[in-house]
Amino acid sequence: MTLSSDCCTWDGVQCDENTGRVTSLDLSSSYLYGSINSSSSLFQLVHLHRLNLASNDFNHSQIPAGVRRLSKLTYLNLSNSAFSGQIPSEILQLSKLVSLDLALNPLKLHKPNLKSIAEKLMNLQELVLSEVDISSTLPSTLTNLTSLEAIYLRNCGLHGEFPPGIFQLPNLKSLSVHLNSNLTGHLPEFNRSIPLEDLRLAGTGFSGMLPDSIGNLKSLHFFDVGGCNFSGPMPFSFGNLTELTFLDLSDNNFNRGTLSWVGKQTKLTFLNLYETNLYGDIPFSLGNLTHLKTLSLSSNELTGPIPSWLANLTQLTQLWLQKNKLHGPIPTSVYKLRNLQILDLCLNRLSGTVEFGLFRELISLFYLQLSDNNLSLLIDPSTNISTFQKFKVLGLASCHLSEFPEILRNQDQLQVLLLSRNKIHGQIPIWISNLSKDTLVSLDMSENFLTGFDQAPNSLPWTRLLILYLSNNKLQGPLPIPPPSTVYYKVDSNMLSGEITQMICNLSFLSYLDLSYNNLSGYLPQCLGNLSNLSILNLRHNNFHGQLRKDIRILEREFEVKADIDGNGDGGCAWWKCKWEISQWWRRWRWW
Repeated sequence: MTLSSDCCTWDGVQCDENTGRVTSLDLSSSYLYGSINSSSSLFQLVHLHRLNLASNDFNHSQIPAGVRRLSKLTYLNLSNSAFSGQIPSEILQLSKLVSLDLALNPLKLHKPNLKSIAEKLMNLQELVLSEVDISSTLPSTLTNLTSLEAIYLRNCGLHGEFPPGIFQLPNLKSLSVHLNSNLTGHLPEFNRSIPLEDLRLAGTGFSGMLPDSIGNLKSLHFFDVGGCNFSGPMPFSFGNLTELTFLDLSDNNFNRGTLSWVGKQTKLTFLNLYETNLYGDIPFSLGNLTHLKTLSLSSNELTGPIPSWLANLTQLTQLWLQKNKLHGPIPTSVYKLRNLQILDLCLNRLSGTVEFGLFRELISLFYLQLSDNNLSLLIDPSTNISTFQKFKVLGLASCHLSEFPEILRNQDQLQVLLLSRNKIHGQIPIWISNLSKDTLVSLDMSENFLTGFDQAPNSLPWTRLLILYLSNNKLQGPLPIPPPSTVYYKVDSNMLSGEITQMICNLSFLSYLDLSYNNLSGYLPQCLGNLSNLSILNLRHNNFHGQLRKDIRILEREFEVKADIDGNGDGGCAWWKCKWEISQWWRRWRWW
């Protein structure tokens, strides 16, 4: 193919019809690599109005100062292109800019700063600097940019008080400052003339009450204040926001309330009310939201049964109802949600028998959490296990299991498997040891009646395992050694015996180790001193001997560690300050 000599015919190039001069250059996603020199011929295109170099790889080079020569630019997009370093002051000479997008680059905006941009680029309608290191307050001079329609400053290190005047900008439709945890502020009263369509404050320090006047934002379609510090009641005026497609009020400090305002927002596709202090039954009006794809009502005090009208929400892909007080059986309508990918019902008061084979109807389901209810699983032994979908997360804790479910035999993509607090007895079969060997990250088989591993290997085979809980069983024999990737290992309250093998020292990422209440004996391996990530070590009530205090102090000299050796050969208990606290890894699952 011969390239035309007329560059105006090339892809991404637009020219002025009268003069033939290049006025627009779009090289986005063109696999460009390397750096741009200030003497590049690019900067000879002085009649450019639009330049788009987004989604390339400029190899962490700086934005060239030569950009100042493109003084007619109204549109500049360098986003997601691996530019780095300080944004050059020459950007401020592009006074005709209407749209500036430098987002998703490891850039800094310190000198010049955001105040400089607000003072020099007075024609801006769109300012996109998300993920750029700004590390400053928001200047009040932004309120002078009366043409601004969109401000995107996600995760920029902003701090201090948000200037309330920005909300009053007459043309502002989109405002995103989420994930700036040290940015504080309050929502003002909104009048009907404010054109806001998209407001994202999640993960900031915004506080106070949500004003009733929020119902005046009739054009609002995206509202996200998840993880802020808002308090007071959830405004009933949310019922007026009929254009909403996305609503996230999760993880705030709202007053105890009901969902009486839900039902008119029929365009909603995403509704997250996690930990919003809700109580009462799930209202029938929620069934009007037939476009919902994600619904989270988790970590509230909702009561009553799971409603059968959930079958109306045929587009649901994620349903999070965990940690409520819902009771009764799982309704058969749940199995009609054919698009469902995630279903979490754990930590409720659900009861009855669950025919596990019915979940095969949900062919896209990869996350299923039924743990900690009063459910009993019924698994037809004649069921062809190859007909089950492949799960990534499967929670069957406290499901009255007496043996390992046969359906697990065909599961080779599991990342999380929870089987704790059941009545599974006997040895862990070899096929469980080979289960999802290359994908399993977290395995909890604690609080059963397990006695050991059938054909126990020298080291357990799960190559990506981070969390292994085997506590409160009847495990016998030597200590099972998890794979080197393990971070948390709890095997306390068993009947393990013998010495700890040196192989424990292969666990170089190990942070939490609980071997307490076993019959382990001998000396501690000296190589434990090489486990530099170890922060909590519990050895109490075993039969270790030797100079335990001395051994533990050797560990303490390497790094600060919290250790308990009470109930061993030389007695005593040693405690040291701990740098690390166990994270609440299971506090919540948000969005996959």
